[in-house]
Amino acid sequence: MKTDVQIAQEATMLPINEVAAKLGINDDKLINYGKYKAKISLDVLEELKDKPDGKLILVTAINPTPAGEGKTTTNIGLSMGLNKIGKTAITAIREPSLGPSFGVKGGAAGGGYAQVVPMEDINLHFTGDFHAITTSNNLISALIDNHLQQGNALNIDPRRIVWKRVLDMNDRALRNVVVGLGGKPNGVPREDGFDITVASEIMAIFCLSKDLEDLKERVGNIIVAYKYDGSPVFVKDIQAQGAVALLMKDAMDPNLVQTLENTPALIHGGPFANIAHGCNSMLATKLSLKLAEYTITEAGFGADLGAEKFFDIKARFGDLKPDAAVIVATVRALKHHGGAKKEELGTENLDQLARGFENLEKHIENVHKFGVPAIVAINKFPTDTEAELNFVLQRCKELGAEAVLSEVWGKGGEGGIEMAKKLVEVAERKTSNFKPLYDVNESIKAKIEKIAKEIYGADGVDFTKSCQKTIANIEKMGFDKMPICMAKTQYSFSDDPNLLGRPSGFRITVRDIRISAGAGFLVALTGDVMTMPGLPKVPAANNIDILPSGEIVGLF
Repeated sequence: MKTDVQIAQEATMLPINEVAAKLGINDDKLINYGKYKAKISLDVLEELKDKPDGKLILVTAINPTPAGEGKTTTNIGLSMGLNKIGKTAITAIREPSLGPSFGVKGGAAGGGYAQVVPMEDINLHFTGDFHAITTSNNLISALIDNHLQQGNALNIDPRRIVWKRVLDMNDRALRNVVVGLGGKPNGVPREDGFDITVASEIMAIFCLSKDLEDLKERVGNIIVAYKYDGSPVFVKDIQAQGAVALLMKDAMDPNLVQTLENTPALIHGGPFANIAHGCNSMLATKLSLKLAEYTITEAGFGADLGAEKFFDIKARFGDLKPDAAVIVATVRALKHHGGAKKEELGTENLDQLARGFENLEKHIENVHKFGVPAIVAINKFPTDTEAELNFVLQRCKELGAEAVLSEVWGKGGEGGIEMAKKLVEVAERKTSNFKPLYDVNESIKAKIEKIAKEIYGADGVDFTKSCQKTIANIEKMGFDKMPICMAKTQYSFSDDPNLLGRPSGFRITVRDIRISAGAGFLVALTGDVMTMPGLPKVPAANNIDILPSGEIVGLF
């Protein structure tokens, strides 16, 4: 069996200018990065502003498992399937992060015969957007430390600097560091730490900004520290927003690549749905809606995190109205949620499947709570039995969700035709009555409790004493009327990753709330969510290599 990278390397790619031409984009609106990658000038979006939007489809998934679900693969395969049946479609997805690519995941550009290419470039430095974010973030850090060194006119309390440095690599040793050692010439000693780049507030701002001026304003509103009197210090106080905007100017243009079947793909913005909003940029999504009949986008992790944030944060800020949501599941993953061990996943077991199906059932219910029609895409595996597949299809039908088998991993667009036809039927027949789950003007606690009870199925929420003090302070500063970005494990509806399926009788504990004033939301921290992940025992990096011929191996 060929590896993902081998399949990608054998692909017949079109010059990116030809892919752009299919969308009506002229060469003078492209900024080429070699033969197969380009950025699209935002002039195109401005020129098309009065054109009606196409249909917006969100691809999400059940809570992820070691058995795998295939959300990105489904997204890409669906866009190719739509083109096969005569619809113009664009896949609009997030860019992979180098941390997971060299850590756990080994890449994130789809899989099998449903990939975006050039896969190696996309999984590596691509067009440098994340490096621009890293540099912008660390420029702010440098200016904060320089301000301390130059007399600290703002009276910043070094113990209350909340802005961290970032690096686009999993590196647990950098979570907590001390900077400024070595005497007066080397700065003011203080505790600091690193987050992974994709968890930076700059990433969230990059994904949510509508233009460069909006980005500049949002960056200026970032809270980086607190003064000795407890009042906040903003980026605009250290006058960094202009320089950051300059560093980000090229990154703001969406990236155009293609699928294995030459379907256009806009890859722009970052993952990390726990801290940022975890999906494709607002600019790329809006551009795609103008260029194609169908925009197939996705949101990170399970639907309880990614889809909820897409609906409550991104769609709210961008005035987006999703027409349908595709929930990706596999029989194997559902059996895992039902208690099956890894070695049992290939054996038929309808009892385990029935127990695990409850996870999917809850996600279907949740999507319906937002007023959006749901379609279930079952990624078919060779070990799936007819009885297992029929069980899932029938149960979905009973819940008011259309279900369809997907074979895009092995067959590409051809394996997505049935899914594409079902999507068109639903998107054109059913009306989306999309609305966010809560009103932003509700109290912080009320918003969090609504998410926890309605989306997770929790009995309620417990706020630690320190968190309650933080909430009171946020209210005092007037930052309480913002959406909530829940930072929670992706593996469970609860804040305990071991509670699989559809747990009940649990409560969510919120230990802290962080203000992302630039991005425009509050981050509620639960459990042990890491903003700087570590590497596993055997990192994917150990199997990644480049041969003397220039051939890349190990990415997947």
